[in-house]
Amino acid sequence: MATTGMPDAGRVDMRVGRYRWVICGLLFAATAINYVDRQMIGVLKPTISAELGWNETTYADIVFWFQVAYAIGYLSFGKIVDALGARIGFSVAFVIWTLGHTLCGLITGPFKLLGTMISPAMQFNGARFVLGIGESGNFPAGLKAVSEWFPAKERAFATGLFNAGSNVGAIITPLIVPAITLAYGWRMAFVSTGAFSLIWLVAWIAIYRRPREQSRLSAAELAYIESDPADPPQKIGWFKLLGYRETWAYALGKFLIDPIWWLFLFWTPDFLAKTYHLDLKNFGPPLVAIYLISDIGSVAGGWSSSTLMKRGYSANAARKITMLVCAFLVMPIFFAQYAASVWLAVAIVGLATAAHQAFSANLYTIPSDMFPRAAVGSVIGIGGTVGAIGGMGMAKFTGYILQTTHSYTLIFAVAGSVYLIAIGVVHLLSPKLARVDVPA
Repeated sequence: MATTGMPDAGRVDMRVGRYRWVICGLLFAATAINYVDRQMIGVLKPTISAELGWNETTYADIVFWFQVAYAIGYLSFGKIVDALGARIGFSVAFVIWTLGHTLCGLITGPFKLLGTMISPAMQFNGARFVLGIGESGNFPAGLKAVSEWFPAKERAFATGLFNAGSNVGAIITPLIVPAITLAYGWRMAFVSTGAFSLIWLVAWIAIYRRPREQSRLSAAELAYIESDPADPPQKIGWFKLLGYRETWAYALGKFLIDPIWWLFLFWTPDFLAKTYHLDLKNFGPPLVAIYLISDIGSVAGGWSSSTLMKRGYSANAARKITMLVCAFLVMPIFFAQYAASVWLAVAIVGLATAAHQAFSANLYTIPSDMFPRAAVGSVIGIGGTVGAIGGMGMAKFTGYILQTTHSYTLIFAVAGSVYLIAIGVVHLLSPKLARVDVPA
């Protein structure tokens, strides 16, 4: 197709300003912290399991309760963010998840509460539940901020950039957490990372405003941000949104792919440890490599669809072409368990996680393509809740399969196939990604 003659992002920034990318940087940092806190349980699974006597189903239950909370919180925070705005909504979410994360470091032996013996595993269930409630606010708030600060043609790229923070968090975790754990113990790893992350909260409260409220923003950049047609002011209930096929296009896509990301996040260290006999001292470099590759995928996925749009493709074609390519790139994950070396397995898993992130960056952008801004947070919340419900099932399934078969064969077969189903569902329910007229 012929190009539209639209200037590239760098030339636009030279002309109108770059302050919106400061906001994107804050979202990136928050997402990195979110994933450090989220992934630590996976990195420390062998260490904590050995000390506390966990089996596969015990660990799966801890992951399960995190995702129960994530399902509840995601739906709630969608509405909270729509009602309070990204600045306050994100701050509330951050405080809650930092509390839950820090509580993990305060867990000791069993104790009695109201006549009931509370085991360390039950304490972890509770702390991770609090973590899940808070962490569920990260993406509704982040995507709300992107919809406020970026025009439609840049949203997929901005989403891909801040979503890349998840991979940076996943890279940081195996670098810093083993060192802290070996020096001071796993409890201090939770407490110290929780305390350090509060620096972000101070920066967010000090810097974030809506574009029209930000004095540092140039008039030219404000006009560029607001270059899309304005949405009419309205309040939209999420019960009303459940009646739209477009809501379910997004939500069912999340239901299918989110559980696979949870699988990668919470069980990759275990897979490497069991298959290639790695431990806390030496599985850091393979995990870092996997998430570096994932980071490239996250940015590339947003860049790909944004570039296609600049070349004249519709948002519908650009998003779906990118997602279809990604669906095929995940499929080799089935062969990771048969790789002759750890680094071949790393390459296969890294390709799958990169494809997931690229797919996800485009799926995340679909609500802002189809719905007015007043509904974006709620649609994201519905999708996140449905995705977390899928993740709950995947956690139980993974724990059961590993406990009974001690093999990833069936687990990776599921992981490699669902992305093609997901793009098919999205296309079936929303063939054109057309804008939805949602009456107030």
